[in-house]
Amino acid sequence: MEQLLRKSKQKIQNAPLSFKRYLFNQINFKNRQISILGGRGTGKTTILLQIAATRKDTLSLYVALDDLFFTDNTMYQLAEDFDKHGGKLLLFDEVHKYPGWSRELKLIYDDFPELNVIFTSSSILDIYKGESDLSRRTISYVLKEMSFREYLLFYENINLPKLSLETLLKDHETVSLDLVKRIKPIKYFSSYIKHGAYPFYNGNVNEYYQQLKNIINLILEVDLPAVKSIEYNNIAKLKRLLYVLSVNVPFTPNISKLSEKVGLTRNSLVEALHLLNKAELIQILYKQTKSISVLNKPDKIWLNNPNLSFALSEGAPDIGNLRESFFISQLSILHDISLVDKGDFIIDNRYVFEVGGKNKTQKQIKDLHNAYIVKDDIETGILNIIPLWLFGLLY
Repeated sequence: MEQLLRKSKQKIQNAPLSFKRYLFNQINFKNRQISILGGRGTGKTTILLQIAATRKDTLSLYVALDDLFFTDNTMYQLAEDFDKHGGKLLLFDEVHKYPGWSRELKLIYDDFPELNVIFTSSSILDIYKGESDLSRRTISYVLKEMSFREYLLFYENINLPKLSLETLLKDHETVSLDLVKRIKPIKYFSSYIKHGAYPFYNGNVNEYYQQLKNIINLILEVDLPAVKSIEYNNIAKLKRLLYVLSVNVPFTPNISKLSEKVGLTRNSLVEALHLLNKAELIQILYKQTKSISVLNKPDKIWLNNPNLSFALSEGAPDIGNLRESFFISQLSILHDISLVDKGDFIIDNRYVFEVGGKNKTQKQIKDLHNAYIVKDDIETGILNIIPLWLFGLLY
């Protein structure tokens, strides 16, 4: 315990506090057990350490579940010992790496009422489908990649206001005219699309893309097998599937041809696509009227964010793919998004959007109510024409 406390104290003291992800201020710390789910590289560990660092009067303990301590000890034993020492805040990082995590979290919650527990895990994990029921005990939050607004604050020290979708649609002309007096949005947006979605870009784009590839490998080789029983040979097939998607998305998948190409059965392929979606590697959408099921093939597929397209594709990614991937990534965190027959997307079953370049016309959404053209490469909008970059200020 003493060694863990020393290691924890050092990590907490070194936690950066100048920038906090959007999720930090959304967490209700009155809940006794909280989970933070998200893809690799989004900053889940940093949030845990920041939480402890901002609660200086609370005895906190941060521990990663792959620590050698757990070779001979359990989560429950650690919680029991920490509680005896007067501990109040216990931070478990990456619980999916610990067998039997849900049962022990349930026991910790029930047996130590003075102990607050916050834990992180891969977004692949459905914490309510563990071997013990946590639905009545745990409040869950999901941490997504950085928005364009967060990128500007983290990398450029530019603090722009967060907009609601309703404000954006109603006042986009006034808002964009005001903001372009402060920044050159096209310049920064171009950088964000290439290397702004994760908080570890150091100025070397090749190193950044290599880190993204490393993250992808860890998700496929470590996180997926920890959550789902997957044969080693199928992991290699998933890598091939991801590469195939990187050079073809967005597209309406032909499951038979795709399964033949990567060497997976139809059901295995559809299941793999859903796993890659939960792992924050791809985005899948369905038509507006279609019921969603793990047995249903997606109607359209994109990589999860534009940065992944640059990292995985050979040469320059398709600009149309990048625009749509960005739009979905910024909207899906707060809103329901589906495909629609006229236009590209419908949000919350109410607003229709057609996404394209600065020459995009009104043809696809003609005569539609609550319909908008979203254009890349423009600074400000007019009437129902909205700049694409402005949707990066939603969180």
